Amino acid sequence: MTTGMTIIIADDHPLFRGALRQALLAMHDEPAVVEAGDFEAARSAAARHQNADLMLLDLTMPGGSGLSGLIMLRAEYPSLPVVIVSASDDAATVRRALDLGASGFISKSASIDEIRKGIAAVLDGNIYTPVGYERGTEQDAEIGDLINRLRTLTPQQSRVLSMVGEGLLNKQIAYELGVSEATVKAHVSAILLKLNVDSRTQAVIQLGKIGATSAVV
Repeated sequence: MTTGMTIIIADDHPLFRGALRQALLAMHDEPAVVEAGDFEAARSAAARHQNADLMLLDLTMPGGSGLSGLIMLRAEYPSLPVVIVSASDDAATVRRALDLGASGFISKSASIDEIRKGIAAVLDGNIYTPVGYERGTEQDAEIGDLINRLRTLTPQQSRVLSMVGEGLLNKQIAYELGVSEATVKAHVSAILLKLNVDSRTQAVIQLGKIGATSAVV
């Protein structure tokens, strides 16, 4: 018997998705589990399950570029808690994920019990990090500055930036968001100002730097 809780597993490795599913189904609350094998499927799952309680997100799925995928999901579904589940669990990657809005970070090397503990902690409203993690400070000044600038974007500006990163034109973005092209242009101008860049191309390059912060799993 389920409690109505829904958790989305977004990972391109079927065996690992299966392991996570088993871990979730063994929890006391027995949540409904939705699986996604690539980033677009993850976005679609979030769209279909607007009231989902949690998403477990791999950083290196097809269609998603590291932490830039997290930025997009946080912009599109700000009420959906996202926990990163990745083998790239160095302190810098964990810290950057949390800085960009992740509700927790679970290492793929964690035991099943630890994974359940992390999920339960986040569902209880807490932030979960790997055992032994020490936050520290950002060592890459350029990345640190970029993250701080990205955090000043409004949710709508973050969505626009993500769509710019996908190569969409202003008129396409306007259609997707249901706003005027003039509104999109205003958002783009504000984004360029906040990121301290002069063009859309430079903004995409900056976004790519965040995508490149995680090693390929």
